[in-house]
Amino acid sequence: MSIFDHKRLTNETFKLDIERMRRGWYSDKYFENIGRMLTALAAEGYTYSGKHHNLPPGMSPEDIAVGNIEVEMQWFTRRAGKTIVVGVDKALAMLRHCTGYWDGDTFVDTSDRLEVWAVHDGTIVESDGNPLHVQPVIKVRGRYRDFALLETPTLGILTRSSRVATNVYETLVAAHGKPVLFFPARFDLHEVQAADGYAYNIAVQRFNRDYAHELGPFVSTDAQGDWWGGAGGGTVAHAAIASFLGDTAEAMMQFARILPARIPRIALVDFNNDSVRDSLRVLETMFMKYRELKDAGDEAEAAKYVLYGVRLDTSGSVRDVSVAPLGDPALDLGVNPRLVFNVRQALDSAWESWRLPEVWKEAARSYCRNVKIVVSGGFNPEKIRKFEKLGVPADIYAVGSWLFNNNGSTVTDFTADVVRVKVHGEWVNMAKVGRKPLDNPNLERVW
Repeated sequence: MSIFDHKRLTNETFKLDIERMRRGWYSDKYFENIGRMLTALAAEGYTYSGKHHNLPPGMSPEDIAVGNIEVEMQWFTRRAGKTIVVGVDKALAMLRHCTGYWDGDTFVDTSDRLEVWAVHDGTIVESDGNPLHVQPVIKVRGRYRDFALLETPTLGILTRSSRVATNVYETLVAAHGKPVLFFPARFDLHEVQAADGYAYNIAVQRFNRDYAHELGPFVSTDAQGDWWGGAGGGTVAHAAIASFLGDTAEAMMQFARILPARIPRIALVDFNNDSVRDSLRVLETMFMKYRELKDAGDEAEAAKYVLYGVRLDTSGSVRDVSVAPLGDPALDLGVNPRLVFNVRQALDSAWESWRLPEVWKEAARSYCRNVKIVVSGGFNPEKIRKFEKLGVPADIYAVGSWLFNNNGSTVTDFTADVVRVKVHGEWVNMAKVGRKPLDNPNLERVW
């Protein structure tokens, strides 16, 4: 599955559309055209007949069967800095199941003729952006026309998954080890959720290894957990509160009553744009029910009324009523540091105004102070770093569309180049200008 268990995922997990991938359905058309040309040349018995080759001095260009030329190709990214590599196993599954050629209506599988080296998912590669200094993540030697069609889909999965994983990793670093909830499912096609969730999970494991943490993965859909055995989690949405006529406390009470206790109770408290008031309403209503059930000796039912957290999701276009306006409106809008401080202070001191017997006061104090604050809405590493620098008491960051970001420093586009060809039984450097054969100590022989 990854560097963490040194097992590779297979097509039992990915369920590739093998038939259409073999026919080039997912490939840039020029790769299909190249394959057709090389196949035709091989059938004709064509040998190189040009005059301007790049062979080393003294090497004969004669009797080189171009149609059956064997090449060495390397896959890499030029994202500057560190890249968390994900998508390798799926790319290998494509090579294993779709390398070959069509003989009429019969596909002839030649994957066993390839020599393949690859890193494991979760490996880190580094680059200064110069393609002469990159670290390949896959290297293949074999007859080019047998796997030419696979350049497009293999690059696609490496680019997408590595970008998501690296963006997640950078977000975790910015959050200084606080949990980051994976909330981007609604911002892309549902077909990509499994790959994206897998990339997120690999990034969490990589962060834990590098920073000696024990964070768990938190995805929002079951599909995001499909490749690694995870499951989606969550509580209520704004629509649920609307269904309860805007009464956040009542929505949470019914959620707590009906759903099993294993689901954390996280109240979404910005529906009425008064996060402090609604946080306090939810807190007191749930605590009083919790106390009632504890006093009655019903521990199991009482556990359903433990408020795990409140989530602030104030729109970036409005100012919460608890935030006094300052000169710069940008400091007032959305989920901002002052709003989080206000909510934390209100939660921590809420028990002081409750009418409680002496025996319950310390328990009430702990109940209130154990409530976590989840922040969401427009968060990215820059905003998270700002919150952490200011000591904002946010416990969990929920991050959405930024984890798909592919702009500037987050561009993770992979490419693949032929860097050698086999001529008269000898491997000869044959890369375009600006490229060369490169190595990576983490490459290992796959087959």
